[in-house]
Amino acid sequence: MLALSHDAWLAIGLSFKVSLVATLAALPVATLFALILARGNFPGKALFDGIIHLPLVLPPVVTGYALLLLMGRKGVIGAFLDRTFGIVFAFRWTGAALAAAVMAMPIIVRAIRLSIEAVDRRLEQASGTLGAGPVVTFFLVTLPLSLPGILVGGTLGFAKALGEFGATITFVSNIPGETRTIASAIYTASQSPDGDAEALILSGIAVAIGLGALIVSELMARWFRRSAT
Repeated sequence: MLALSHDAWLAIGLSFKVSLVATLAALPVATLFALILARGNFPGKALFDGIIHLPLVLPPVVTGYALLLLMGRKGVIGAFLDRTFGIVFAFRWTGAALAAAVMAMPIIVRAIRLSIEAVDRRLEQASGTLGAGPVVTFFLVTLPLSLPGILVGGTLGFAKALGEFGATITFVSNIPGETRTIASAIYTASQSPDGDAEALILSGIAVAIGLGALIVSELMARWFRRSAT
């Protein structure tokens, strides 16, 4: 039986780290975006929706290059963060987490938005008549009732982040132990004359994790549906 190399194990561990950080960072932002799309009514809403979901239809390399232009050391935002706070994303694992969060964002937003739209607005209105403001109503009524979508969205977002490749390798390259995730490790192994076996094992691990996440999200959705009836 072929044993995985040290770099491959590092890539697996880093992938979980990057995906977890990406998911936790994306969830609050995705929830805000989902709330705006589900409850907001304003000019340019369709454009706002399109921008959020743009990573789904763009080549991931384009998203990665856009991140490099914006968040790189010489980027519009990246240069400011570097000079002012010493924060650098390009060619760091944190940059990989940022790229993964951006790519997972549309999936998370979609799941949470559907969950918020399923909340009976009369419950929110009743909260308002009892004196609760919009913020209090959101945290006491909308958010708890939207929890199924948040959990499902987070699970699917984690799986998406775990398999991200194009945007990540464009933005942070493929540095062993720093930015090499499972996806880039598979690519690296497949380019080596003796790496086919390792690439196959890593691919199997990636498939198992992705399938497991999909099954978990489906089971959670079914459980919540049964609980609601």
